[in-house]
Amino acid sequence: MSGLEIESVIPGSIACEMEIMAGDRLLAVNGHRLRDIIDYSYYTSGREELSLLVSKPDNELWEMEICREPWQSLGLVFGTTKPARCRNNCVFCFVNQLPKGLRKQLYVKDDDYRLSFLNGSYVTLSNLKPTEFRRIVSQKLSPLYISVHCTNPALRETLLGRTGIPPILDQLRRFADAGVHMHTQVVLCPGLNDGAELERTATDLADMYPMVRSLAVVPLGLTKHRTNLPELKPVDREYSRRFVSFLEARALDINKRLGEPFFFLADEFYLKASLPFPSLRRYGDLPQLENGVGMVPLFLRDAAQALLSARKLDKFRVTAVTGVSSFGFVSDFLQKLGEKTGVEIKTLAVKNRLFGESVTVSGLITGNDIITELQKKEIGDALLAPDVMLKEGEEIFLDGVSLNELEQRLQCRVVVFDSTPKGFYQAIRALSTSLKD
Repeated sequence: MSGLEIESVIPGSIACEMEIMAGDRLLAVNGHRLRDIIDYSYYTSGREELSLLVSKPDNELWEMEICREPWQSLGLVFGTTKPARCRNNCVFCFVNQLPKGLRKQLYVKDDDYRLSFLNGSYVTLSNLKPTEFRRIVSQKLSPLYISVHCTNPALRETLLGRTGIPPILDQLRRFADAGVHMHTQVVLCPGLNDGAELERTATDLADMYPMVRSLAVVPLGLTKHRTNLPELKPVDREYSRRFVSFLEARALDINKRLGEPFFFLADEFYLKASLPFPSLRRYGDLPQLENGVGMVPLFLRDAAQALLSARKLDKFRVTAVTGVSSFGFVSDFLQKLGEKTGVEIKTLAVKNRLFGESVTVSGLITGNDIITELQKKEIGDALLAPDVMLKEGEEIFLDGVSLNELEQRLQCRVVVFDSTPKGFYQAIRALSTSLKD
């Protein structure tokens, strides 16, 4: 039967009026059988007249004709797509370095072109079937986000821990010829895919511009749980300083040749090296923002704007937590915000005890890390934590500690804020109001 199971129907929508219900399955649109949400979007987008084939729980088939304005949603909500599992064994894979006892979903490795198109997840294309390749081309599924790592075929197999995979340049060129746009990344492993190999990779990808829209280089992440895994060199302060010095000039040359920002270094290199960031305009329209590229320059700009709009508030005390790598610029902003608003803000960098202190980003801080850092410390009227520390849409940390448990164990109020300067300012404004009541 296949098709898409309908999880819910928006009240008052076209689907609701047609008596489509949760638990029904949408099998086809305009005669096209549906494999996933991509097919649904592809065959309904911009079309005024739709023919739907719906299967009821008792297997009764309903055929219905719908006429709508192109912008009108049908009001159908579908369940999530089960992702294709990754079959690589990357030498730098972060999932392989996770300790036991975390949420089960964290141990799932996916490598699914559909999630790349829908969510911007990076894929290696190593398990792409011919039918999937043809589908990407025929439906022009772009942009895709592709983990290249290296364009040298033999070295790429070493990095992915797998042999017999298709040459990545051949795949990218075929996509480019078909009009599919791509964003790419290299996870940098010192001594493996840096130096001349990285220059080669960058040149190969730049030669496919504008179909390859951008390239980001991000450092590998190493935890303290690398038992029986290949030995890898870390990206530390000294390496980062040399790397930024070496690569910035080459990135500028490529960007100048292409006439547009294309080649980017992750923020983490500059943070580890304690080097100033390029100006925000060097990041173009921030195509790799979700990959940790340009987040700090954007934060600094937004921080200046937030300080301009900040106003005096009633005096109270809070503690804000952040990761070690972001402590410098976050604490600087919060100190200035405290002076502007009159709120006493204490900023604490939380060390990552679960993954190891070499892991310094805020998004990998756990609830128990925060508890260990703050036990027996004066917190004030509330603890403020950025939303990147929690599972999206849920009040739970990586280690399964909930916000409610955090409040109980620390005996304080916990406020989660949108992890932007404006988000923090809005949080303390709302807190100021609630403390009056």
